[in-house]
Amino acid sequence: MTLQKKISIVIPSFNEEGNIKIIINALNEVLQKLKYRYELIFVDDGSSDKTLTILQEISATDSNVFYIELSRNFGHQNALKAGLDLASGDCIITMDGDMQHPPEMIPQLIEKWEEGYDIVYTRRLEDKNLPAFKKITSKYFYKFINYISEIKIEEGTADFRLMDKKVSTVFFAFSENELFIRGLVNWVGFKQYAIDYKPAERFSGNSKYTVKKMMQFALKGITSFSIRPLYISIFLGISLFFLSLLFYILYVFYSIYYGHVISGWASVIFTIVIFGGLNLIVLGIIGVYVGKLFMHSKQRPNYLIRDTNLEDKK
Repeated sequence: MTLQKKISIVIPSFNEEGNIKIIINALNEVLQKLKYRYELIFVDDGSSDKTLTILQEISATDSNVFYIELSRNFGHQNALKAGLDLASGDCIITMDGDMQHPPEMIPQLIEKWEEGYDIVYTRRLEDKNLPAFKKITSKYFYKFINYISEIKIEEGTADFRLMDKKVSTVFFAFSENELFIRGLVNWVGFKQYAIDYKPAERFSGNSKYTVKKMMQFALKGITSFSIRPLYISIFLGISLFFLSLLFYILYVFYSIYYGHVISGWASVIFTIVIFGGLNLIVLGIIGVYVGKLFMHSKQRPNYLIRDTNLEDKK
């Protein structure tokens, strides 16, 4: 007798005590109608509220619910990898735990997987209620990262996707210090399919992505998949060299023709500030790459697990 295939749902959770029960109920309602076995794996990423306690209580009575408690907050991408590494399903679906990724879409993802696609990812349609600032920053983030890096990421893509087991096995082998899973999904290739969706309202709590975290995420994405910023630094240096040389030649001819030297402290200070600022920018870009090499050379794991019930229930 052939065993039913199994679906793993991986959900990173950080201070989601108000959403846990709601999303578990919603997922159970959707998945119980399908012909597959399934497991719900919640990765507690160092929550300071009752997220872990609620998960432990529910998992004690629901055999489909599992939790992974990380030793501290390692960040969303590392929490995702922890879930991917420990999931045992024939396919793995990753999603957020705030109900903005609709559980009702899971049958669509599975349908495309059954058709032979290795990765089924989602593209978020524009939310009219989203603040103007977030719309603009999101739009130009994708434009900028696609321009400056070797990979292309479609606008609106997030971490709501399905991966076949063979793809998650590839992810298990990655040992990068700063994970940017959206970019890695594009980089690995395989047979992919996109589904558009409208995000639902967040059920409880506030978004964990502050402006600072968004900027850090963007920088991580750019430097993880491209060395073009280093080439831009070289281009800036060459351009400024020739502009300086041109200015010097014009300055010499001006002095010879008019018989006096151009004076003015303001222009001198302005020039020093410009070149000083550009030097700092270039050094900063180089420093980011050197820093990434330094951190990677330590070979520290992406996450540490304090406790989990995965082995107890399998």
